[in-house]
Amino acid sequence: MIDTKQIIEIAERHAEGSELFVVGCTVSPANEVELTIDSDASVDIEQCIALSRAIEAELDRDAEDFELTVMSAGIGSELKCLRQYRKLLGRSVEVVLKNGLKIRARLDEATDEAITLSYEEKQAVEGKKRKQAVTVTRTYPFDEIKSTVEYLDFK
Repeated sequence: MIDTKQIIEIAERHAEGSELFVVGCTVSPANEVELTIDSDASVDIEQCIALSRAIEAELDRDAEDFELTVMSAGIGSELKCLRQYRKLLGRSVEVVLKNGLKIRARLDEATDEAITLSYEEKQAVEGKKRKQAVTVTRTYPFDEIKSTVEYLDFK
């Protein structure tokens, strides 16, 4: 079976000096390799093709047969690495916490340990009968986060 670490090393070596970066790699028992890449700007089909050819050139199909698919992390796909979070700073995201709470917010900061979100929340304000919308900023550690995706509002 093909090693995911080997595929990632080859991909990172070929992506060096560009805006491309590796998000993840999976290999099925049938040697179907799926490499997911992203970019600080955007990923086009030609970049996927070039990277696929570069990886295939370094692997020996005679030693082990495989199927390689290089794809970009599309809109709406789950964020998996810190660089993807940093790419979305200042934009809207939808975060699902492990306790089931779903939050739509602006991503303000992303560190190695946590993300900081700003969103409106209705809270009781002294002197008011009804709850008022108040902007809150909270930090959530990655170990409390189940998933994060970019939120696209089509309104």
